[in-house]
Amino acid sequence: MNVELIKRFLKEVSLIMVEEREHLIDEDSIVGDGDLGLTMSDGFVAAYDAIKDSDEKDCGKVLYFAGKAMSTKVPSTMGTLMASGLMQAGKALKGKSELDRKDVTAIFENYLEGVTHRGKAKVGEKTFIDGFYPAVEMLKSTEGEELSVSAEKASDAAMQGYKNTEGMIAVHGRAATRGEDSRKLLDPGALVAAYIAKGFYLSVK
Repeated sequence: MNVELIKRFLKEVSLIMVEEREHLIDEDSIVGDGDLGLTMSDGFVAAYDAIKDSDEKDCGKVLYFAGKAMSTKVPSTMGTLMASGLMQAGKALKGKSELDRKDVTAIFENYLEGVTHRGKAKVGEKTFIDGFYPAVEMLKSTEGEELSVSAEKASDAAMQGYKNTEGMIAVHGRAATRGEDSRKLLDPGALVAAYIAKGFYLSVK
C-alpha cells in the first residue's frame, strides 16, 4: 500500500460528498445554516484535485497537501475541522512511502486527533466525532482481518454512530440552542463521518 491508496480514498470520498451534497444540505438546514453539503463537496473535491496528479511518493506529504488545499477552499468551521484531520494524518505519516496495516489505522486515528484537537468536541456531544470514533475503534480492533473486511465494518460502525446521535443533546453549534429538543435530531456532522468511512471502504473493497 502506498500513495495510490490515499488517492483512491480521497477520490471516493469526494465522489460521495458530491453525490450526497443535496442530502447534506437538507440535513444541515434542520440544525444549522444549510451549507454543509457545499462545504464538504467543494472541500473534498479540492483536496483530491490537489493531489490526484502529484508525483509525490511521501504519503504524509500527500495527505498534508490535500488538507491544506481543503482549508484554503472551504475556510468554514467544518471545512477547517476536516482539513485539520487530513493535515494531522499527514504529519503522522510524513516520510512513509509504503504503508502497512497499522499505518492505515494511524491515518484515521490521527484524523480523529486532528479534528478533536481543533474542535474540542468529545464522544457523546452529538458531532462528527460520534460517527468517526466508532469507525476508528473498529479499524483498530480488526487489524488482523483483511483490510476490505475491516473497512466495511468500520463503515457500518460509522453509520450506526450517526444513527445513535438521535437521543443525544447537542453541545456545540446552532443545534445546541435547542437544548432538550435537539435529542430528536440526527447530527449531520456524524453523517459526514459515515460518508468518509464509506469512501475508505469503497477504495479498498
